[in-house]
Amino acid sequence: MAKTYMAKPGEIQPRWWLIDAKDKIVGRLASNIAMLLMGKHRPEYTPHVECGDYVVVINAEKVVFTGKKWDQKEYRWYTGYPGQHSETARKRLERHPTKILTEAVRRMLPKNKLAYRMLRKLKVYAGPEHPHQAQQPQLIELTKYRGVLRLKPVAAPGT
Repeated sequence: MAKTYMAKPGEIQPRWWLIDAKDKIVGRLASNIAMLLMGKHRPEYTPHVECGDYVVVINAEKVVFTGKKWDQKEYRWYTGYPGQHSETARKRLERHPTKILTEAVRRMLPKNKLAYRMLRKLKVYAGPEHPHQAQQPQLIELTKYRGVLRLKPVAAPGT
């Protein structure tokens, strides 16, 4: 009888992926990024081991919401003083363009200590430039086919 494979910490080598968020819907993009960070796209996925990859997201300021969410969606936070602070998605995009996508991904990760380590592998940048050229991230297009995440390599703009 064959034994079930369980990955061990440090056994899986993470890869670097580059994703262009221009004109992508926030929720769909965030769920795909969360799958990459967790490592669920790999056949050797093990829930209790950090087996995800590094994800670099560029053009985060150009993400889109469907419907009227730019004006209706509210982000609320509590400061410790009486009352709550809130702002619309449009206001948050002006102040912190990377926070919209980062928070969406954070909320889609499991709620445990491993999630904090996964979130550290997410690098989000508002513009088209990023400082991770040395890691040679591969530009990909994320698609789902029958519920399975597909990584479609895209030719780099300069080649």
